[in-house]
Amino acid sequence: MTESTTVPTGASTTASPVLRLRDIHLSFGDHEVLRGIDLDVSAHEVVALIGASGSGKSTLLRTVNLLERIDDGQIFLQADDISDPRTNADAVRARIGVVFQSYNLFPHLSVLDNITLADRLVHRTPKAASEKRALELLDSVGLADKARAFPDRLSGGQQQRVAIVRSIATEPELLLLDEVTSALDPELVGEVLELVRALKSRGTTILMATHEMAFAREVADRVAFLHEGRIEEIGPPSRVLRAPERERTREFLARFLPPS
Repeated sequence: MTESTTVPTGASTTASPVLRLRDIHLSFGDHEVLRGIDLDVSAHEVVALIGASGSGKSTLLRTVNLLERIDDGQIFLQADDISDPRTNADAVRARIGVVFQSYNLFPHLSVLDNITLADRLVHRTPKAASEKRALELLDSVGLADKARAFPDRLSGGQQQRVAIVRSIATEPELLLLDEVTSALDPELVGEVLELVRALKSRGTTILMATHEMAFAREVADRVAFLHEGRIEEIGPPSRVLRAPERERTREFLARFLPPS
């Protein structure tokens, strides 16, 4: 039996998967970036993707949001095969919240308008109702007084929190977080991570790529270690991060975690 056949599939042991990835392959030219990814993310579950740069974490998130089209395999959002070439990508993206490393806020729009734009234009929510929800969300993260401010008047941590609020304002079925603290100064990381903790406590279904090992240990229900486009190891953070079974996982974690 080869080593690759012993790698766990990543199928969740809990019911009601919101996201199902089946044998996902993707190449850029001659470089195979994703090499047979299988993963389930169940309702209200937080799954953290860890791994070195180039392991495929961000690319995997981009395939889920249909920003990259896979070469082979299937992606299901609830019961819908969203990897079908006939799929309306915009309709799928309306069901998924995404926050990238950079904040991607529109500089010419106020915080309130940034948050409500998709809700009003895509989901056709009346302006008054959309703004009411946005203000409630801003208040919950301590940014109610910034509603009329423009992004350049906010700190990096505040901008990223606004980006996260924007992503959940439409109550998406799935939230994708791609290294949301990597562009922040260390002193601003905590306020963003606190918001993700709050989202977990509310039952948000999250698939996130992160290099914050301590944070993954705290908030994730499962951690998946990616290596060269494959899931090398997956399981509860108490096992994967503290007592990994695979040698490559141990080597990777040795760079981040102090000896126990």
